[in-house]
Amino acid sequence: MKSYSIAVIGGSGFYALPGLTDKNEIEMDTPFGKPSAPLCTGSLNGKNVVFLARHGIGHSISPSELNYLANFYALKSLGVETLISVTAVGSLKEELRPRDLVIPDQYFDNTFKREKTFFKDGLVAHVSMADPCCPEGCAKAFKLAKTLNIPAHSGGTYFNMEGPQFSSKAESATYRHLGYSIIGMTQAPEAKLARECEFCFIPLAFVTDYDCWHEETSAVTVDMVIANLLHNIENAQNLIKLLIENLSSRAVSQCHCQSSLTNAILTAPEKVSDPLRQKLKPIIRKYLPPKEPI
Repeated sequence: MKSYSIAVIGGSGFYALPGLTDKNEIEMDTPFGKPSAPLCTGSLNGKNVVFLARHGIGHSISPSELNYLANFYALKSLGVETLISVTAVGSLKEELRPRDLVIPDQYFDNTFKREKTFFKDGLVAHVSMADPCCPEGCAKAFKLAKTLNIPAHSGGTYFNMEGPQFSSKAESATYRHLGYSIIGMTQAPEAKLARECEFCFIPLAFVTDYDCWHEETSAVTVDMVIANLLHNIENAQNLIKLLIENLSSRAVSQCHCQSSLTNAILTAPEKVSDPLRQKLKPIIRKYLPPKEPI
């Protein structure tokens, strides 16, 4: 099977990746079930790319129902090394305006219904989440956004609520008081699994509203979210094309994303069963390859 080193996950309003040539759809099954949608593969600016619609075809999957493990296992199985994650968010700061781009560098995960680790059932690992995003990739995305005249902000904390309801005014005011920058429903678990998969994780968070804290704007509605996201969708597509064109290969990268599992696995190798090694082979084979047959 052909290897695809770059993946793009699209969120609300971002359901396809224009410009792909030699397109093909791959229906995959994984030990964790099926991904959100068929994986759309192709070539963009001379690089092999795979696109996944986070919420499925026709936006049929709620944030709490996303099968993150299947999505990331499928991407890892295709050879992905760099993941660009596109999401719609609400702003918790005056200066982060609707239709701006935020490239967060921190997460606060407040979800409680999600499966968000591959390490369980007899295999324990603790990856560091101190710096969850790829510094090289994020810096490049910010620089390129500026060349496209996209209003962009580098850094900030993404607060991941459970949803699917939007915030109450009391909740929104609390998140602002705690100093969070933006609020969304999907990206923190992706950041965690990107670390476990040793992906270079590049988050692109497009602001659609001021949540409901802003006294001079209306409370957030789905219509508002989609209208603002669609307004900026051309910028998002142009940025992703340019970013993919300018991404360095992992061989010359100075980041440490590709070694985030080093020293993270605590379970003694002899205690990890061969069925578990086989199940997680795309993720752990560098550290715990399947046992040789006797």
